[in-house]
Amino acid sequence: MNKLFRIRSSVLIFPMLALSIVSGCRPADSSPITITERRAIAAKLEQLVTEAYDFSKPDVGKRLLALYADSGRVISAAGGRVTTTHDELQAEIFRFWGRVGRNMRQPRFILGSNYVDIVTRDAAVMTFTYSIPHITPQGTAHTVGGAWTTFWRRNGGRWMIVQEHLSDTPESTAAGPSV
Repeated sequence: MNKLFRIRSSVLIFPMLALSIVSGCRPADSSPITITERRAIAAKLEQLVTEAYDFSKPDVGKRLLALYADSGRVISAAGGRVTTTHDELQAEIFRFWGRVGRNMRQPRFILGSNYVDIVTRDAAVMTFTYSIPHITPQGTAHTVGGAWTTFWRRNGGRWMIVQEHLSDTPESTAAGPSV
């Protein structure tokens, strides 16, 4: 009888032990993400991008850089180049702003089609189109734009881009009007 009890006890203990281990490994909040939470996260990401690209405010380069993780690996694919560190990304952003951005007169950031997939409460993917109409130094109207996919992670309450891919529209990369 004692041997039978030990066998039955061990048969029950192993599944209970396995269940407790698996339960202990799950995130604290594994409940489904509600529609309200999804909408709030999507709205927050949209707000972060549009505020960073508000060209009427000073320090555009710093605000653009503030969208990204400030440590660890940050992958950015844009203009046929890939950067993998915060320092490389910073150099690319400031190079773009120094070469192109500072020459724009009256630039406006326009967020186009916007798609946000919430992966978890702390991770999301946002793909959108954008355009930046402006006046060139020669006084002509011009627009740069494209599509941008960003992977965001929330850490310590702060949403930040940890990976991105920008794709310019052909008009943005054209050398100029054909003769």
